[in-house]
Amino acid sequence: MTVRTRFAPSPTGFLHIGGARTALFAWAYARRHGGTFILRIEDTDVARSTPEAVQAIIDGMQWLGLAHDEGPFYQMQRMDRYKQVIAEMLAAGTAYHCYTSKEELDALRAEQEASKEKPRYDGCWRPEPGKTLPLPPAGVPPVVRFRNPQQGVVAWQDQVKGRIEIANSELDDFIIARADGTPTYNFCVVVDDHDMAITHVIRGDDHVNNTPRQINLLQALKAPVPLYAHLSMILGDDGQKLSKRHGAVSVMQYDDEGYLPEAVLNYLARLGWSHGDEEVFSMEQFVRWFDLDHITASAAQFNTEKLNWLNAHYLKLADPQRLATEATRRLARQGVAVVGGPEVANVVVLYRDRVGNLNELADAVHPFFVAPKPTAELRAQHFTGVVLKGLSALRERLSTCAWQAAELGPAVKQTAAESGLKMPQLAIPLRVALLGLPQSPSIDAVLEVMGRERVLARLGAVLPA
Repeated sequence: MTVRTRFAPSPTGFLHIGGARTALFAWAYARRHGGTFILRIEDTDVARSTPEAVQAIIDGMQWLGLAHDEGPFYQMQRMDRYKQVIAEMLAAGTAYHCYTSKEELDALRAEQEASKEKPRYDGCWRPEPGKTLPLPPAGVPPVVRFRNPQQGVVAWQDQVKGRIEIANSELDDFIIARADGTPTYNFCVVVDDHDMAITHVIRGDDHVNNTPRQINLLQALKAPVPLYAHLSMILGDDGQKLSKRHGAVSVMQYDDEGYLPEAVLNYLARLGWSHGDEEVFSMEQFVRWFDLDHITASAAQFNTEKLNWLNAHYLKLADPQRLATEATRRLARQGVAVVGGPEVANVVVLYRDRVGNLNELADAVHPFFVAPKPTAELRAQHFTGVVLKGLSALRERLSTCAWQAAELGPAVKQTAAESGLKMPQLAIPLRVALLGLPQSPSIDAVLEVMGRERVLARLGAVLPA
């Protein structure tokens, strides 16, 4: 059997962390078994689906690097196929027309609730041997209902939750096509999974209640039933259902907030799955290790602190040129151009061990490209008469010094000693003059990366005329 998995989001909003984890697990399972990963857009909710949401889903998948092998397929483009199957089911007697009005259904529900019965369709229009059906009311377009089995149970071995059984008596004859002819969610999913030969359905456990209906539909179509794996929900840092405060935001917001996709992927992989005590691993390792029997059935808890730790870890390992591109992109949003400045890749190397995300990295390298304006407080604190004399002497020395860290560090130390200053008494004001800040990486490295011309210009700006 060739493994075929699918990720099938509804484009009624952005791709959030829960959906991204589902996509990651379905993608990894297909990759692990040399199978096919399919992207399907379930856009039959016309009132709520938007092109912007579709694009947000595709953008999020691309940013994460979860490439699909087939698709994207759009359900709205498959309407003829759905209508064909409905016609076949009506002809086979596995579906039937129902003319019960909304008012009649509401009255039936109220009566059942008053009697403390489970609300369900009463089968008024369900054809049975020897049963006389009412005459169809004139001018009333019918819905189409699935003729659900009334005896026995629907059972499946869930790959995460174990064996699940639902009595057919608990299920009513649900609608598979509305009065306007549009098919319903459960029906479209079944036809799609059948047509696309899906072997493993990996999805959130909010779909568990849909599964018995879908299995019955598949069996009515004489189609193979895939294996199901229902992933537990993700809770927020506070143990409550995930909300916008802690992760239920667009995946692309993590890009906006300066996270690296590999950090997000590594973190998502550990939300409800484990491989021993491994915490940090590449996607190649994850695919090699991943299988459904290591997914926990209990809810996973989102931990922002852990995600931040992972992001800082991956920043340290990232290629400097890639970090330079990301920092440049973020600086451009602030109207800062890096043309004519130091090599951005050299600057980010100074700071990637000191920051937690790409936005902090961009903020850190910002002063290398925009002349600082030290506050009056900093100037008063650090630019005293003796210090200014030391900075002037240093500027003179740096104008002829060999421009490499091995020479620049000693030049600062020697100037401090000659000026009667301790090293920090000169180095800190030097940082303020160059970057507008009293802290920075090693001052010799800062000088080397900033370049002679820029250093001399910034020192000249703080010295008396």
